Amino acid sequence: MTERCFRSAEQTGFDEIKQNLAVIRETSAEAMDKAGRKDELRIMAVTKTVPVEKINYAESLGIDLLGENRVQEFLGKADGYSPDSEVHFIGSLQSNKVKYIIGRVSMIHSVDSIKLAQEINKRSAEHGITTDILLEINIGGEDSKSGISPDMLKDTAKRIEEFENIRLRGLMTIPPPGGEEKYFAKMQELYQRMRQDNANIDVLSMGMSADYADAVKYGSTLIRIGSGLFGYRNYNK
Repeated sequence: MTERCFRSAEQTGFDEIKQNLAVIRETSAEAMDKAGRKDELRIMAVTKTVPVEKINYAESLGIDLLGENRVQEFLGKADGYSPDSEVHFIGSLQSNKVKYIIGRVSMIHSVDSIKLAQEINKRSAEHGITTDILLEINIGGEDSKSGISPDMLKDTAKRIEEFENIRLRGLMTIPPPGGEEKYFAKMQELYQRMRQDNANIDVLSMGMSADYADAVKYGSTLIRIGSGLFGYRNYNK
């Protein structure tokens, strides 16, 4: 990544957001070409702590997908977004917060248990909708991270596919730092296996600001970019 990506979000202005996005698009296109890929890659703008005006500016440049990490922050900003904004929830989600986002986000990336899936299904049924979800995979087996063990994926997916008001669309992961390519390769293998069994599977969400080019190499269909687009954020503020 370029040096501009290490400026703070407060320092990053509209011109730099535009420049950063150009770098992300160019780097992604090069990675797609090297991998011989002709399918679609989506760039998500991760909006954690980013002011609405900067998010809307990124959308004016062609970003058509936003990623929200925190329920409360999303509820405080959502009314300021364009009505055409497509929003996914990508952060850790507690069952008791599901009711606040059902019908307001089009996909939930961080489903890490049957219990959470049951609650999403229940709330979706109450709204008369079907909610798209991804299963979060703890690909590195880290105690500090949530997610389903790769060994449990097949059985978990089978149970979730029985729910009538959620639709399983694919997988999401955040690999351990170091050795990302090894973990991305494992995720690609899991994803391809799932696609053989379920025609709805079409999303592999992996790759962030520091590693998205490698993720694209291993078949990521959706990269989640925050600091690489808006600058680094002080999450303790």
